[in-house]
Amino acid sequence: MPKLTIDGIEIEVEAGTSVLQACEALGIEVPRFCYHERLSVAGNCRMCLVDMERAPKPVASCCMPVGEGMVIRTDTERVRKARNGVMEFLLINHPLDCPICDQGGECDLQDQAVAYGKNTSRYDENKRAVKNKEFGPLIKTVMTRCIHCTRCIRFAEEIAGVPVLGATYRGENMEVGTYVEKTLDSELSGNLVDICPVGALTSKPYAFHARPWELRKFESIDAMDAVGSNIRVDVRGGQVMRVLPRLNEAVNEEWISDKTRHAVDGLMKRRLDKPYVRGADGKLKAASWDEAFAAIAKRVAGLDGSKIGAIAGNQADAESMLLLKELMQSLGVASIDCRQDGAKLDATTRAGYLFNTTIAGIEQADAVLLIGTNPRKEAAIINARLRKRWTMGGFPVGVIGPQIDLTYDHSYLGAGPQSLEALLKGEGEFAAKLKAAQRPMIIVGMGALTRADGAQVLAAARQLAEQVGAVAEGWNGFNVLHTAAARVGGLDLGLVPAAGGRDVAGILDGADKGEVEVVYLLGADEIDASRLGKAFVIYQGHHGDVGAHHADVILPGAAYTEKEGTYVNTEGRVQRGRKAAFAPGDAREDWAILRALSAHLAKTLPYDDLASVRRRLVEVNPAFAHVDDVAPSAWGAFGAAGAMDAAPFVTAIDNFYQTCAISRASATMAECTEAFVKGRQEEGKTGTHG
Repeated sequence: MPKLTIDGIEIEVEAGTSVLQACEALGIEVPRFCYHERLSVAGNCRMCLVDMERAPKPVASCCMPVGEGMVIRTDTERVRKARNGVMEFLLINHPLDCPICDQGGECDLQDQAVAYGKNTSRYDENKRAVKNKEFGPLIKTVMTRCIHCTRCIRFAEEIAGVPVLGATYRGENMEVGTYVEKTLDSELSGNLVDICPVGALTSKPYAFHARPWELRKFESIDAMDAVGSNIRVDVRGGQVMRVLPRLNEAVNEEWISDKTRHAVDGLMKRRLDKPYVRGADGKLKAASWDEAFAAIAKRVAGLDGSKIGAIAGNQADAESMLLLKELMQSLGVASIDCRQDGAKLDATTRAGYLFNTTIAGIEQADAVLLIGTNPRKEAAIINARLRKRWTMGGFPVGVIGPQIDLTYDHSYLGAGPQSLEALLKGEGEFAAKLKAAQRPMIIVGMGALTRADGAQVLAAARQLAEQVGAVAEGWNGFNVLHTAAARVGGLDLGLVPAAGGRDVAGILDGADKGEVEVVYLLGADEIDASRLGKAFVIYQGHHGDVGAHHADVILPGAAYTEKEGTYVNTEGRVQRGRKAAFAPGDAREDWAILRALSAHLAKTLPYDDLASVRRRLVEVNPAFAHVDDVAPSAWGAFGAAGAMDAAPFVTAIDNFYQTCAISRASATMAECTEAFVKGRQEEGKTGTHG
């Protein structure tokens, strides 16, 4: 490890470290525009110049590797003069429109112009102007502000895997854009706004809505998918204005998906803000909480538990699912389920429904097999991590299921279970690659597990994992990729049918036949509500979506940004979301609604505050004690032996942008659906591309 001296301080760093990284390790600030720690080094802004002993002129610290005995000075007169000059050149053509720029207050160029620039300019000629580009509904462009740092080009190619951006022309005429005019079709495109150091790329839905100093900031957890991305929720008044990523190396690094970032405008649309009860005329009418609870108590009174069913939705927090389960148990109800999509997963073996490798552990794997999953749509952040590992080399990828674009090369092995059976027999080139790998991964998606033979597919995947050595001492390469934020938490709490109980399909079938008379929907909107028949439906949720349309009683709940909630992501990591805004009107937090309802049903639950509920969570499953950590899970038997159906696997998500009540209420997500999903379908029909 080479030793060098920076500003009189000796430091020892790993070989290959850049001078800029060594300066950061000492806490010495070096200005930069083009450098980003997760992107390749471009070295083209020259803002990070430092003095190196015996060098004839300042060197760019971002692309200068450290050397033994190197002496670096970061604050000499020559360095200051060089940085002044670079800043003067950058501002030659940059427009003076900070008062109307959405980047104002969060702009690297503003900050560094104050710290390293001059207070005058010697440039008298006209500034250049560049035509704005059309990148789609999410990215607003003002390309005259662009300083050619090329961060966006490198992000699109290296992280997102969509190499559509580039630079055309040279010198002062250089422009960043797509070579052929087209929108930027990536599930991660919103991150371009975060990495742009100026106001060239800003958020189109957020444009001119707020300034950063007007916002209150809350650290929370995303509930749009099962990744559990760490986010920052920015609020003004009672409204969520935007969502930004929060650094967590173990989960989402510093990226979030476009749905996580932009679906939040749906939080203010189609909201349920007061209880409703369906009257004798068949119409829903506003009611008080007591009237709504009384209507439920009247209908449930004296009803046998076998005639009641409960379904937990995809964004339910662990606290509310715990109270739902205990309330149903007090009523003698065995028919309760958290698997809206009918996934054939049971709660007996935790390792059988987790992403055991962990998200960060993907970088340690050396082969992966995807079964019935499209991670690009189901978990865009995990797909980015898979691509990151693929770019390192030595990472063969195999796919069983629909033919998809994953943003990285892969071997297509077939459409259905026959290909899985062939791998079990050791047939094919990819079977040999899996067997030869030291740390192979198998990822099973909901497209394979929501079928009638999902339990058999799960058992076959487990057998393959054991056969190729994916489960060994210190390594578990068997993974289930969930699509619902509430799914792992629900399974951890045992929200599956008890003995003699019905699952989701059974509850709906029973309601259709009149055998189930009362159905409790806890934010459950992803069901075939037409099969609820004449059942008395209680819907507790935050949006007037599918469940609310069929409800006889509506109990308005809080969305994930409006309550303190515990969520368990697909890898089994327990995380806590924070309350960033108040729920509208009379809406309340979900656990409090269930606690109040239990009192009206004369089955009072013993919880008076959130802390007591969370203590009970730990009693039910010790995994909830490991907040912000992944609790170890023992390997065991799961799935069911038997023949698999020959039908091909299908994707669990057709439209990435609209998967829940919030995203369906979002105008931005509707625009993305129109631009990307329907646009892609039209291209497929006509056979045109580009």
